[in-house]
Amino acid sequence: MAILEWKKEGTVAVITMTNGENRHNPDFAALLMGTLDEIEKDTDVSSVVIASSDEKNWSQGIDTNWLMAAYGKKDFQAIRDFLYGMNKIFKRIILYPLPVIAAINGHAFGNGAILACACDYRFMRSDKGFFCFPEVDINIPFLPGMVCIIRKAFPEYKVTEAVFSGKRMVGPELEADKVIVKACQGQEELMAAAIAFAGTFKKGRPIFGELKKRFRREIINAIDNEDAAYIEPLSIIMR
Repeated sequence: MAILEWKKEGTVAVITMTNGENRHNPDFAALLMGTLDEIEKDTDVSSVVIASSDEKNWSQGIDTNWLMAAYGKKDFQAIRDFLYGMNKIFKRIILYPLPVIAAINGHAFGNGAILACACDYRFMRSDKGFFCFPEVDINIPFLPGMVCIIRKAFPEYKVTEAVFSGKRMVGPELEADKVIVKACQGQEELMAAAIAFAGTFKKGRPIFGELKKRFRREIINAIDNEDAAYIEPLSIIMR
């Protein structure tokens, strides 16, 4: 079964995650990276929307079944490789030479919420779905790069509340705090609004990509130069 697919809506590439809770594991990371590479080759595309086909979830984050199985087998290198692979995804989106918009139709938890924060813009349903960083409750600390990604999307006063409380946040609240562009009533309005917004972008790829490089240098520096100190000993996993 395919775990994601993409199609064009005019000049907008719509990536749809199609694997239920859309958990992140090595297969997900590899396929999303390949899809982003494929889309970039299509010169008719001027923006990207990341959506989900599931009624309840946008992305529930890391595939804990895969993670715990790898940990139980002491396949620590597979875990490291996966974390580095997700960092490549985050960097790819953060530096992608096209605007990337998350159309959050349901729950976005943990690594799924980080993925949404890596996007340039976010839309969310007002009637369904929680946005949450549960790491404080499940004893998994953020990597330095993740901290920077969250701070890109959230105002600082909201970072403190979201990260240290593990609060489940909803669309209208996040719209008021400018974390999302708009809280939409229902799936149809969400997709229509996200695709219409994405379609307004007709920017040149070279300048768009260069602006991202210059404004997001601190995020890339943290991913490239700080994360390995936590990934190598797997101190991201608290025991």
